[in-house]
Amino acid sequence: MITISETKEINIEDVLILYKANEWSSANKPNELYSGLLNSETLITAWEDQKLVGLGNAISDGFLTVYYPHLLVLPEYQGKGIGKLILDKMQEKYSHFHMQMLNADGKSVDFYKKNGFERAGKTEPMWIYQGNEH
Repeated sequence: MITISETKEINIEDVLILYKANEWSSANKPNELYSGLLNSETLITAWEDQKLVGLGNAISDGFLTVYYPHLLVLPEYQGKGIGKLILDKMQEKYSHFHMQMLNADGKSVDFYKKNGFERAGKTEPMWIYQGNEH
């Protein structure tokens, strides 16, 4: 059984297992990653017993705009609705906001489209990025 929680009671070791399993380059900056997650306005976690199997975070001005930087689920748990549960928990808090933003690539594009997100008009995603997984 999967439990969804809004908690910052996570340890860095569990976080790194999740990020490394998904081959996210932010795992190469463990202290910054962990601090960033703990300093997010919202951190939603998914657990199977004591095992962290997924998480998502939100950065927001608290009123108008929210950005969802990360949503990850352990590969062996993907396709079981856990990402949707995390996203639904975020929607409980942010669905009334004027703008909800995220970047999606690869197979995550279809996931987010199924959950109500769409391309943001004629915008182009832009960044200065130090990773290599995209």
